[in-house]
Amino acid sequence: MNSLKPIFDEKKPRVYIETYGCQMNVNDSEVILSVLQENGYSLTEDMNKADVILCNTCSIRDNAEQRIWGRIEQFRLQKRRNPAVVIGIVGCMAERLKDKLLEKVDLVAGPDSYRSIARMVADVRPDSPQINVLLSRDETYSDISPVRLDKNGVSAYISIMRGCNNACSYCVVPYTRGAERSRDPHSIVREAEELFGNGYKEVNLLGQNVDSYLWKSAEENVNFAKLLEMVSAVSPELRVRFSTSHPKDISDEVLLTMAAHENICRHIHLPVQSGSSTMLEKMRRKYDREWYLERVAKIREIMPDCGLSTDVIAGFSGETEQDHQDTLSLFREVCFDSAFMFQYSERPGTLASKKYPDDVPPQVKTARLNEIIELQTRMSLESNRRDLGKRFIVLVEGASKRNGEDLCGRAGNNKMCVFPAAEAERKALGLQPLQAGDYVTVEVKDCTSATLLCTQVL
Repeated sequence: MNSLKPIFDEKKPRVYIETYGCQMNVNDSEVILSVLQENGYSLTEDMNKADVILCNTCSIRDNAEQRIWGRIEQFRLQKRRNPAVVIGIVGCMAERLKDKLLEKVDLVAGPDSYRSIARMVADVRPDSPQINVLLSRDETYSDISPVRLDKNGVSAYISIMRGCNNACSYCVVPYTRGAERSRDPHSIVREAEELFGNGYKEVNLLGQNVDSYLWKSAEENVNFAKLLEMVSAVSPELRVRFSTSHPKDISDEVLLTMAAHENICRHIHLPVQSGSSTMLEKMRRKYDREWYLERVAKIREIMPDCGLSTDVIAGFSGETEQDHQDTLSLFREVCFDSAFMFQYSERPGTLASKKYPDDVPPQVKTARLNEIIELQTRMSLESNRRDLGKRFIVLVEGASKRNGEDLCGRAGNNKMCVFPAAEAERKALGLQPLQAGDYVTVEVKDCTSATLLCTQVL
């Protein structure tokens, strides 16, 4: 196993990594750094000191790719100052735009090629850029212990699977990350044990669709509910979260397992994408509005205190005003705690780009997105007001960004809580000052649409 912490050593070749996109990309960057450290590299947070510059990319939305093209130009300026520096693009954008990227950088590595990245760096020559974008049917990096890039040492991500089999019509992920494959559950448990042994108090199990996790061997079959149970058994002091769930696959067994274990956080991220069954069929989501609402009802029947968040796309191909109103009405009915809300961004190579015209005018997309955002802001405030007077156990993450005398952390339902450190009061009671990684009980006194404002229960 590798060290959980990055190595900073001026005497070794230094790598600088920028990460864009989802939590899975963060975890991939940690795998890349682990491989490079094993091959004699160290991390630098100063691009100007780097021998290798890597950009871990996302292709889900066009604006993400455009940002990365801008960063590539910045990297090329650095290469003009230091011709020996190696510039590499890794991840989903590398997979999708391989040849085009080779005109700009020295190295292009897809999501399944990270084991070979040190060799690729070593083989770079002025007239010989390196590329490996082959997708794998079995690569999960299960034997690589990621080098953790988080700052607080409290919460860490564990990738439990790679790829996706859903083929939603708008989504590029199956083409950039390949087919779905699940990781050996015992390697996942070992990673969770390692993290807990090194002081981490929370793990977040990651996958494009965690509910379809399934490991089969001659000795056992492990589904996602069983995996949750196995990881939660590491310690009652280790919180377990997961994302992302798919409405067509989240089972009663998973919900009952969550309800049975106090250290599995009561929060589910359940992307809906649209409140219109017509749009959902066109998106190839494999459920309709009624199915989604039934799953929400079952979640709240089994766990009335469960937090619920979602993703939604405004202005998908052919979306009518009625389709948009269906989305708004679903948001009112569910009253999500929070949501990630986006305009539709056509991605080349997807089924939608080949079959459906991107025909909703940009100004209409923007207006509809703004309506969704305005509604969700009200729903978030309404959700938070329902928590006034309640008590939650919070895992302290550190100082609040707005006020250094306050602390912040998340409740089990994933809501951010901010509260005074109250060091004088704690000292008077013979209690130690709170630190990142401590658990504390708080009571909600006030709120905004984004935050619960609390006091400690001493």
